Amino acid sequence: MTTSNIVTSLSAVKDYVGQSNRVAFIFLTTPSLESCEFGSLTPNSLKQQLVGCAFSARVGTGIYVPFKENIENEKIVAFLTRFLSDPTFTKITHNLAFASAIAFSLGIVIQPPVYDICCASQMCLKDPNEFRTLAESGLSDLVSTLGDESITSLMAGPAGTTLGNFSDSTSPAQCAAAEADLILRLYHQFNRWFDHNLPRHRTIVEEIESPVAVDIGILKFNGVPIDQVRFQAFRDQAEAKLAQLRCEILFLIGDVDLGANGSSPDFRRFLFEDLGLPILTSTKSGHASLDDDAVQRLITWCKEHRPELVPVLERIKELRMWSRIESTYLDGYMRHIDPDTKCIHPDILQLSTKTGRMSCRNPNLQNIPRRANDPTGIRSCIKAPDGHLILSADYSQVELRASAFLSRDKRMCNIYREGGDIHAATASVIFGTSYAEETNSLAPDHKEHRAVAKTVNFSAIYGTSAQGLQKTLAQAGIQKSLHECKSILYNLTRGFEGLAEWQQQVKAEASLHRYSETWLGRRRYLPDIASADWKLRSAAERQAVNTPVQGTAADIIKIAMTRILRGLPQRTWLKPILQIHDELVFVIPEAKLDEAAAFVRHCMEQPPFPEFDIPLPVEISVGPTFGDLQQLPYEHEFEAKKL
Repeated sequence: MTTSNIVTSLSAVKDYVGQSNRVAFIFLTTPSLESCEFGSLTPNSLKQQLVGCAFSARVGTGIYVPFKENIENEKIVAFLTRFLSDPTFTKITHNLAFASAIAFSLGIVIQPPVYDICCASQMCLKDPNEFRTLAESGLSDLVSTLGDESITSLMAGPAGTTLGNFSDSTSPAQCAAAEADLILRLYHQFNRWFDHNLPRHRTIVEEIESPVAVDIGILKFNGVPIDQVRFQAFRDQAEAKLAQLRCEILFLIGDVDLGANGSSPDFRRFLFEDLGLPILTSTKSGHASLDDDAVQRLITWCKEHRPELVPVLERIKELRMWSRIESTYLDGYMRHIDPDTKCIHPDILQLSTKTGRMSCRNPNLQNIPRRANDPTGIRSCIKAPDGHLILSADYSQVELRASAFLSRDKRMCNIYREGGDIHAATASVIFGTSYAEETNSLAPDHKEHRAVAKTVNFSAIYGTSAQGLQKTLAQAGIQKSLHECKSILYNLTRGFEGLAEWQQQVKAEASLHRYSETWLGRRRYLPDIASADWKLRSAAERQAVNTPVQGTAADIIKIAMTRILRGLPQRTWLKPILQIHDELVFVIPEAKLDEAAAFVRHCMEQPPFPEFDIPLPVEISVGPTFGDLQQLPYEHEFEAKKL
C-alpha cells in the first residue's frame, strides 16, 4: 500500500521529489470528470478548477498537494512551471493530453522528457498480433489486464471508492497518492515489456508519442476559432441549394421519393427498373449500388447510350455533394461549437490508426474540404481574431518523399534533391514522353497526363493493382481501360525500378515475419499476409507497403510537432490549433508573421532523423481565414533540372 502524506509546503514537496530522475504526477480537478469519455477532452473538462496534485517519486510512496487550502496559488503555479518544464527528469502521467491542457490553462507548457502511460499502453501488444486500443488503456483496464497484484491492490480507495472518484467522505490524499504510485509502477512495468519485446517502441513512446500528447492537449485547449455568422450564412445557402436541386430533379423525373441524398429505394427502382439502366456496381449484399462512384459510372454510360438522362444524374451527383456538405460540415460542425469559447475543440487521436497517423473526431476537422474543392467556402468559417492571422504549414509530398527515402530509388531521389517535378517525371515514364514535354503546360495532353500521374503517384506508392488504379482514376473523372492501367503500372515499375524492387522486398519480409515496420520501428502485425484467401492476402500485402510509407510520414510530422513544442514557452503568442495529416495550423498575431513562418519552417524542414537525406520543403500560407490563405514566397527555391 502506498505511503502517502498531505504536503502543504513547497519545501516539503521539493524534499520529497529530491534528486529523482523520474516523477509520476496527476492533477485533481473539480467537479469530478468521471462522466467524461475516456481519452476525450470535452470543452467543459478544460474549464475545471485545479484543486490539487499528487506526486510519486519512488515506488510505494506518494504525496498529495492541495492547492487552494494550503498554498498560495501563485507559489504552486510557479513550482509547477519549474517542475513541468525541467529538462533533467522525466514527468510521467496517464492521459498526458489532459494534463497538458490543464497545465496550459495555467500558462504552463509541459516540456520533455515526458512519458504517457496511455501512449505506452497502445504501443504494447494485448495478444500476439494486436496492440491495445485507446478504450482498453484506462488505468483500471490496465491493472486488471496486467494482473500485477501489487498494482491491483492500489485500485481500492478508502471505504470502497475507486481512484479518481472523490467525495467529501473520502480521502483525496490517499487516493491521489496511490494513483500517482500506480502510474509510476506501470511506467516500470511497461518499460520492462518494451525492453524485452519491442525496444524501439519504447523509444517512440518516449521521444515522439509522449511529447505529441502534450501538443494535443494544447491544440484541444486552444480550439479552432469559428465565425458563426458566416457559418450560419453558408448553412442557409446549402439549404437553398438542396431545395433548388430537388425541384429541378423532380421536374425532370416526376414524383419520385429521392430520400435524403438521392439513393432511396424508390429512386433506385426508378433508375434500374422503370428506366432500365444497367447495374454497373453492386453493394456487398448484391443490390444495385448508388454511391458516388456508381453515379459517376452511370453518367459516363449515359453520355454514350442515354444522353437525355445525364442532366438528372448530374443533379443527383450535385445533390449528394450538397447533402454531405450540410450533414458533415455545416450541421456536423455547428453542434460542436463551444458557446463560451466560440471555438470547436475536436478530439485529436494520435494512435487510433495502425500506421501511427493521427485522426480527429467530434468533429473530424481533418476531412474539411481542400482549398481547391470547397464549394460552400466552409474553410473561411475558420477565422482568426482581429489583428491575427491563420498560418498553415504544409509538407510538400511528404509521403512520396518518404517513399524515395525508403526505396532509395535513384530517379525519385534525384528528382527531389534537384528540386524537380515528380509528377512530370512520372508522366514522362508512364506515357513514354520526355520530361521537358511533361513540364510544358501548353502541351495538348498536359492536363490529363498530369492528373493521371498524380493519381498514379499517390496510388502506386502503396502498391495499388490495375483494378484499384482504374477505380481511383474513374473517381477523378478519368476513364482508362484495365489494359491501359496495367500498361501504366508496367511502365512505372520500369521507370522507377528501385521503388518496385523495394515494394517486393517489403512484401517478402512481411510474409516472412508477419509484420511491417516504419523506419523508426513502429510495427504493424499482418496475420492475413499468409492467408490462403487471395483477397485477404492481397490486402495485407498492400498494408505491408502502406505501413512504412504512411507511418514514416506520420513520424516526420510528429517529430516536427515535438520541435515546435520545445519553442512554445518562448513564443506564447504562437497558438497551435489543428493538425491535418501533413499540415499544421496556427493562429498568430499579424506582427509576428515573419518570426512565426521562420520558426515553424525551421522545425519542420530539419531532417527528422540523421539518415533522412531527402529535402522536406514546407509551404507556408497565411490569411485572415483558413479559406483565404496566400502562400508565402519560399526562400529555398530549387532550380528544376531536365531529367
